[in-house]
Amino acid sequence: MQKRIALLMFTILTFTLFASAQASPPASASCDLGGGKTIETHYSSPRLKGRKMIGEHDPYGQVWRNGANAATTFVTSTDLVVGGKDVPAGNYTLFVLPNPDKWTLIINKKTGEWGIPYKYESDELVRVDMKLSKLPSPVENFTIAYDKTTSGCTLREDWDTTRATVDISAK
Repeated sequence: MQKRIALLMFTILTFTLFASAQASPPASASCDLGGGKTIETHYSSPRLKGRKMIGEHDPYGQVWRNGANAATTFVTSTDLVVGGKDVPAGNYTLFVLPNPDKWTLIINKKTGEWGIPYKYESDELVRVDMKLSKLPSPVENFTIAYDKTTSGCTLREDWDTTRATVDISAK
């Protein structure tokens, strides 16, 4: 009996340590638009680890899954305007098409997939241009966040020395 308990404890500890040491741990971001209207994003956050990712490991001009592991989810409880384009309430997947001068956010109706290789063009809802800016110092962990604005929020993606943003508001 004690051996079984010890084995069970060892197994639980091993899984706990494995989950906490993942190369690209799970992360999430959310925006409260007021009145019970919300946006939630769930993704896995890869690390640079001395690599140049966007533009080298993940080449420019190729769709990227906007994180690591399973594709990034985007769930909105209300109709939105994202970068000037209408997005109905629902569950979506986010991808991005990075280029040196601009990133394009892809909101896709296909959910539950791994994400890459990208073969979901027929399921795209919208593509919107993201504004790029240079960060003063490199960001090691890919990060998705929402910054509150007077009209809604700004989706912000930071990695290495790049910041990509797009404005979002409730419709």
